[in-house]
Amino acid sequence: MPTLSLFHPRNRHQGRYDFTALIKSMPELAAFVRVNPHGDQSIDFANSAAVRALNAALLKAWYGLAHWDIPEGYLCPPIPGRGDYVHHLADLVAEHNAGVIPRGPAVHVLDIGTGASAIYPVIGHCDYGWRFTCSDIDPVAIKSAQAIIQANPGLRNSAEVRLQKSPAHIFKGLVGVNEYFDLTLCNPPFYSSSEEAADNSERKWRGLGKAGARHKRPLLNFGGRDNELLYEGGEALFISRMAEESTIFQKQVLWFSTLVSKESNLPKVYRSIKNAGALEVRTVGMAQGQKKSRFVAWTFLNPADQKAWHSRRPACSAYP
Repeated sequence: MPTLSLFHPRNRHQGRYDFTALIKSMPELAAFVRVNPHGDQSIDFANSAAVRALNAALLKAWYGLAHWDIPEGYLCPPIPGRGDYVHHLADLVAEHNAGVIPRGPAVHVLDIGTGASAIYPVIGHCDYGWRFTCSDIDPVAIKSAQAIIQANPGLRNSAEVRLQKSPAHIFKGLVGVNEYFDLTLCNPPFYSSSEEAADNSERKWRGLGKAGARHKRPLLNFGGRDNELLYEGGEALFISRMAEESTIFQKQVLWFSTLVSKESNLPKVYRSIKNAGALEVRTVGMAQGQKKSRFVAWTFLNPADQKAWHSRRPACSAYP
């Protein structure tokens, strides 16, 4: 598993944030910008409102979004890291397409758990023109994602949002009989209990120099509702169920994928995917500074079928 120390070359967010330029794009960010002890402009990353304002400014400056906001307490994703996931997936689907990244609305992506932010459709459409179907089990998140899509003309015809009515299922109830997806992606719930989340939050707060009684602080500076962060059995069990359900749709998806937050969960994830009967499994490491992550992707199609998948992709809509 190769681990990168820098952002993907196509990631728009190389280097440090240019707060002067970001404030020009969105003046509201100025209220949160301060000079840190090193003499650089920054924000208090322990302040969820500041993190939300930074995201809105980044999306406006770099992706041209006229509107982006999420309800208080919902997960506010780190945009550069989410971008890396999308760009590495683009490399993956290019492998059996003569090394060319397929672009445009004929590339159909299923976003499992899109959340209130709809961040993957924003990046995937703006950088590659892909079309997205987004799902979530939370009606409030669905409403927020729909508001973002409708408020930005470039996204209106490139993304739709569907409510997953059964929290026990991942792909069932979402993927239609005649629907085909080049990719699925997911940022699964990564804590098995509120206690585990609180312990991890405590470590992060101490790393931000905010030590103190945990009950006086929000759980995490980037927010997150229980359904976004917690899953009984943790991310390993969630991904296991994802792998199990993927067998049902193995002919309708080119590559299934998911982020894996904990490296220690990889052996369990590999066993689940192997038991599902996948023909090929990939693990791609990602790292930005001290933070390391990775995603795992699997397919039930052999190389010849992957090439055929690309060759029969039409100019739009369903295939093969």
